[in-house]
Amino acid sequence: MTTTWQSRAVSPAEAVARVRSGMTVFLHGAAATPTPLVEALAARTDLEGVRIVHLHTNGPAPFADPGRERSFRSVSLFTGGPLRQAVAEGRADFVPVFLSDIPHLFASGAIRLDAALLQLSPPDRHGLCTLGTSVDAARAAADTAGLVIAEVNDQLPRTHGHTAVPLARVDAFAHTDRPLHGHAPEPETETDARIGELVAGLVPDRACLQMGIGGIPDAVLARLGTKRDLGVHTEMFSDRLVDLVATGAVTGKYKAVHPGRIVTSFVNGSRRLFDFVDDNPLVEFHPCDRTNDTALIRKNDNAVAINSAIQIDLTGQVCADSIGHRIYSGIGGQMDFVRGAALSRGGKAIIALPSTAKGGAVSRIVPELAPGAGVVTTRGHVHWVVTEFGAVDLHGRTLRERGERLVSVAHPDFRAELRQRLRDLRHYVV
Repeated sequence: MTTTWQSRAVSPAEAVARVRSGMTVFLHGAAATPTPLVEALAARTDLEGVRIVHLHTNGPAPFADPGRERSFRSVSLFTGGPLRQAVAEGRADFVPVFLSDIPHLFASGAIRLDAALLQLSPPDRHGLCTLGTSVDAARAAADTAGLVIAEVNDQLPRTHGHTAVPLARVDAFAHTDRPLHGHAPEPETETDARIGELVAGLVPDRACLQMGIGGIPDAVLARLGTKRDLGVHTEMFSDRLVDLVATGAVTGKYKAVHPGRIVTSFVNGSRRLFDFVDDNPLVEFHPCDRTNDTALIRKNDNAVAINSAIQIDLTGQVCADSIGHRIYSGIGGQMDFVRGAALSRGGKAIIALPSTAKGGAVSRIVPELAPGAGVVTTRGHVHWVVTEFGAVDLHGRTLRERGERLVSVAHPDFRAELRQRLRDLRHYVV
């Protein structure tokens, strides 16, 4: 009698019973966060000193709740919403690192993984599961961890690229049939729309795009429908890209790396997006040390990298990971793509952000970054900066010229103050 793979499944609690005190455990992230395993692990009261290493996760993170410090220590390589408070309060840690460098941390043993908690798609007739919507650093974790513990979810998309994980590699798994944690597109604001128009004006036909998630990337994508033969080589994408594929604006015809294919490391979005990537050979998922490899990014002509910022100072230093000392996200792949796009023939590296925060009370363009703010993109790497008030290219410009250009795209309410500070800092009359 043939034994089906489902018969090997155990409960989430039984699956995570293999985790022992003192272990270092990788946790799959974004839409692929294995929530039933997370909940079962956090329910254990017998553990001490378990380090949980992860990028941003979706859904609750009970292992980082107050009172669990002896049992678990979260180590974020990119901090998402569920962990920001824990990091701020010292109950969790943060590692500043380029996304492209993370797989090597695992492969080299710099961070030795005792176990990996993954979410996998069901095995095919060859016994191969996939990493689904998040390959990023999960590929290296699946390959190097001593134990692989999985949630095999019937609703996790089966994806193409470097995503396969043999079920035989899995030491224990729970079988589920549940929706993924989704992220619906955000309503477009007037500011998003204006920034979207300006950035879209910088994107030529045949451009190879990198973009993130949120109102501004969505607004840009919504205005690229008239472009022709766009390509995509990015670390992630969300729902709005599906529309560009449907209208024929994205073909990948002129890409040098994986022509005709959309290349990504992970996706985050709604069920529509998950259905789009499910068993879609036109979308290839690769580890983030490949998608974010500057040497590969630059091979695609007209690479356009669209990234965001929290603050930019008048010399062009870009803070994108913290609000002062408070960690908000991480270095991620911004520098990987800023540099790759800058080196691409015809490429453009774009930092796009609203001119203000806190309902217009605070300027995001500042004389100097807030104390504790992290410089993700240096002033030597920055090129285009776009706000709702314009687009300026800082590359090759003096400190004075940069300051003048940045003041010109600041909110009008703050320009006089910024201009005066620029006079004081650069010792000249504007």
